[in-house]
Amino acid sequence: MITSTANQQVKNIIKLAQKAKERQSQGVFFAEGIRIFEEIPKENLKNVYVSESFCQKDLNKEKLKDIKYETVSDAVFQRMSDTKSPQGILCIVRQPRYELSELIKGNRTHLLVLEGIMDPGNLGTMFRTGEGAGVTGIVISGCTDLFSPKTIRSTMGSICRVPFYITDDLNQTLHLLKDQKIRLYAAHLKGRKNYDEFDYRGGTAFLIGSEAAGLTEGTAEQADEYLKIPMCGKLESLNAAMAAGILMYETNRQRRRHME
Repeated sequence: MITSTANQQVKNIIKLAQKAKERQSQGVFFAEGIRIFEEIPKENLKNVYVSESFCQKDLNKEKLKDIKYETVSDAVFQRMSDTKSPQGILCIVRQPRYELSELIKGNRTHLLVLEGIMDPGNLGTMFRTGEGAGVTGIVISGCTDLFSPKTIRSTMGSICRVPFYITDDLNQTLHLLKDQKIRLYAAHLKGRKNYDEFDYRGGTAFLIGSEAAGLTEGTAEQADEYLKIPMCGKLESLNAAMAAGILMYETNRQRRRHME
């Protein structure tokens, strides 16, 4: 049992929880809590750590069956944890990797393309909502770290099931999507037609920009269509995750109705 914060594994876990560069260089991320532990494919688990008190419960012992893990004293686990009220289990997980081609499914393609999303809660929520709406993948450019503990928690396990592609050249990636006959729609203040006036039953990708500034001009210009989400009151725009959810579920609705 690990009983000291001077232990090299403990020091490394704290680094992984706090530093994106460490997560990137080691190709892993830090995930905490029983729910996400149960969601992660077992082959992706690199290390599992549990608190001494967690191991004392029979139900938890059953969850750990056939899993190799390290036991940690409660005091040390508290130091390792990224939450105020730790559940007693955390994992070091291998980062999944996807090619852009894995997100493209012909006429069924349904993508979310995110540029400059800086709020971990928003990014995680888009993954969770995207899974529910049936997206085939999420393209990420210039966003907050997908593998930060806050983002991982916000995905509620969807990080393990929704394919994603992180691009350093969004302009090139958008051209590749167009080459695959995928139509690009930008949620934009210049939109003249409401979002529900378009047909999303073919290959579709929605461009969503940063919370503060929206899409960059160059990215917005790549869109085939601008759309708007009508609003009452004096609002000019919605939260980025909320807007993305509306668009993804409209696509889901149209496709379900087409199949009826």
